[in-house]
Amino acid sequence: MFSTRRTRISLLRKLGILLITLAALVNAPGVALAASGSNTLFLPTVQTTFAANVTTAADSPGGVYVLTNQLSGNGVAVFKRAADGTLTLDTVVPTGGLGLGAGLGSQGAVMISDDGRQLFAVNAGSNEVSAFAVTSKGLVLTNKVASNGQRPTSLTYAKGLLYVLNAGGSANISGFTVDNQGKMTPLAGSTRPLSADGTIVTLLASQIAFNPDGSVLVVTERGTSQIDTYTIDTNGYASGPTVHSSSGPTPFGFAFAKQDTLIMSEAAGSAVSSYAVSAANFTPVSLSIANGQAAACWIAISKNGKYAYSANAGSASVSSYGVATDGRLSLLQSVAGSTGPNTAPVDEAISHNGQYLYVLSARSQNVIGFAVQADGSLLNLGAFGGLPTTPAGIAAW
Repeated sequence: MFSTRRTRISLLRKLGILLITLAALVNAPGVALAASGSNTLFLPTVQTTFAANVTTAADSPGGVYVLTNQLSGNGVAVFKRAADGTLTLDTVVPTGGLGLGAGLGSQGAVMISDDGRQLFAVNAGSNEVSAFAVTSKGLVLTNKVASNGQRPTSLTYAKGLLYVLNAGGSANISGFTVDNQGKMTPLAGSTRPLSADGTIVTLLASQIAFNPDGSVLVVTERGTSQIDTYTIDTNGYASGPTVHSSSGPTPFGFAFAKQDTLIMSEAAGSAVSSYAVSAANFTPVSLSIANGQAAACWIAISKNGKYAYSANAGSASVSSYGVATDGRLSLLQSVAGSTGPNTAPVDEAISHNGQYLYVLSARSQNVIGFAVQADGSLLNLGAFGGLPTTPAGIAAW
């Protein structure tokens, strides 16, 4: 009897130690452990230095990718990202194509898939698109295809389907299927015009991107101040375009927040607008919210969808906006971050873990990093150089 009681006490002590340890690892105000029945045991948090020092997946290192965009040969400059957000230029991987040797005037010239396994890049000087596998040993070129047009400057990928924006000649969009090994195959008959059979001079197309569920493609034309949308069928073919007038002149870069909210920059007025977009809807929400800076051209969205950042080429700054659940915008900080003297932002990207914003400056040939705070404010991490002249496009993981 006494032995049985001691055994029970010993077991209870071990169970108590185990539960306290579990609570400490979670490091939250409380942890609810549910048994198979209806009763729930709530455990208070115990503070511990061990829990504070655990490196989570969200804090693990990643990478930042920039196109070298050189006439003599295009490449992807690979920056290693440390857990604190700082960058180190590691290598340059050739794309097998040619860069333009000049600014692309676009957003999304290089992009990484949502699962971080594939990377795609335009070769604006040779009218091609390159695909890479992202491996533990670095980028591996999987294949390269003709872009089915002239001067590809932006691309977008979702669910095994890639579309590229050809901004030169008779500007168009064209689609490709992508298999599990990253091999791109042209989608026969998928090439579509923009708002008119115009040239690069009249249309000045800037970006192409899917909405979050991949049912709609959006293209901006800064030369006509129009926004083109296309619906995507089950075979990956685009129907359209349906042409919409931009809220303000010179629509340029954009990104999607939650609830299919499209956040778009307007360079001429240095403003940002939002729209509700779906296969059956294109409705303005907030119209031309100015930031008091110069040439808002590029947009990045925080991973929680609450904040939008415009990179302003003419004022070397980043502005921050709040994004409400219904898509309404509010200017938070006209200058949330400065990219520094003699810089000119040409694109930006948020890291996959949502903790860092990276802004590419072609003029100073570097990447400026910011830590994204809980309230949407930005903390400057410094500039990370080593890029050649005329770099273009940035993607982050």
